Amino acid sequence: MAGFCRQLLGLWPFLWTFLEHPIEPTNNAAERALRKAVLWRKGCFGSQSDDGLRFVERILTVSATCQQQPRSILPSLADSLSARRAHLPPPKLLPPL
Repeated sequence: MAGFCRQLLGLWPFLWTFLEHPIEPTNNAAERALRKAVLWRKGCFGSQSDDGLRFVERILTVSATCQQQPRSILPSLADSLSARRAHLPPPKLLPPL
């Protein structure tokens, strides 16, 4: 018990970080981000192959990322396909700094 208390005292400043940097104390944002994928899977019964699963997970990730930034998904996909055809690296999905 004494070891636990010493360890807790070492972490004490981090336990109160939420007071300086307010965050939402729930996982609602994560649940909302997953909702589209869950509804898609429920409506079309998932995928029948590993390649199909990889495609779906990637396209839903790109869609969710574009939605969060906010960015249009069609131009992003068109840029990716153009880069692929030109043998260039794909464009970044990270927001500009």
